[in-house]
Amino acid sequence: MVNIAVIGSFVAGVTVRVPRMPVLGEGLIGDLFDLGPGGKGTNQAIAAVRLGANVELVALLGDDIFADLAHRVFQAEDIGTEHVYREQDINTGVGLVTLLESGDNCIIGHLGANMRMRPEHVDKAEDVIARSDIVLTQFEVPFETVARAMELGRRHGALTMWNPAPAQNVPLDILKNVDLITPNETEARILLGLDPDDPISLDDLSERIAALGVASAIITLGKQGASVLTDNDRQVVPAPAVDALDPTGAGDAFNAALAVGLGEGLPLLDAVEQANHAGAYSVRHLGVIDGLPRREELEAFKNDYGR
Repeated sequence: MVNIAVIGSFVAGVTVRVPRMPVLGEGLIGDLFDLGPGGKGTNQAIAAVRLGANVELVALLGDDIFADLAHRVFQAEDIGTEHVYREQDINTGVGLVTLLESGDNCIIGHLGANMRMRPEHVDKAEDVIARSDIVLTQFEVPFETVARAMELGRRHGALTMWNPAPAQNVPLDILKNVDLITPNETEARILLGLDPDDPISLDDLSERIAALGVASAIITLGKQGASVLTDNDRQVVPAPAVDALDPTGAGDAFNAALAVGLGEGLPLLDAVEQANHAGAYSVRHLGVIDGLPRREELEAFKNDYGR
């Protein structure tokens, strides 16, 4: 069994589907609603457990009903919570998702207690990191916390994975302790100090990401799949074509499936193919949690949509 330490986060997700985006001052009535657990760390932890991994989550919750929701979910999904802490006088993270019938969405978030997470919280979990095969983190906790997680993961010989989302332009010396980075195209631009909509070509973007010095980088391309960069070589691994209902959480399904695949010894391109199928599976479901496949569901989906 693969042991994965996920560093941050928990965010309660509220999703409403509307026929179009409202203009300022307008109220719209939606036709679909979902309230459930989320946050990139929690999503990836749940997805990895469902695919067969043993997962310990390091996270902070606030002082509200959403923290109670989090603990119920962690228990139901069999996620290790020895290093999940509850902060007083602050809210749990929350995300408000506006979903269109086309499958496009926009998200407004408030990270709440997640932003109180410090390197000291990671240090408390060093025993968990030391016995982990993979340390996986995102960007819903402060930069210094991410950096510490990658440092301890490298120290203890784990594969260190950083999904730099939501995107920020930060000091890139963190990459000295990162084995694998997994931005999407927008996040890759921001990571490089470019505008989110900079017209840089994928070839040039890939070249500049590869030049950062990470052993491997994967730029996720949505329905086009993923661009895999290793040793100045680039290959695009296509994703299966599906009708998307809700893309929220697709990147988390991708990263979890990638981590589990690599932890189980799959070659990188095969692990990316598995991750593409997990992401494609997830977009066919409303809300994140229902779209995170269990192993048997992912295998059946891969058989239906080609390997």
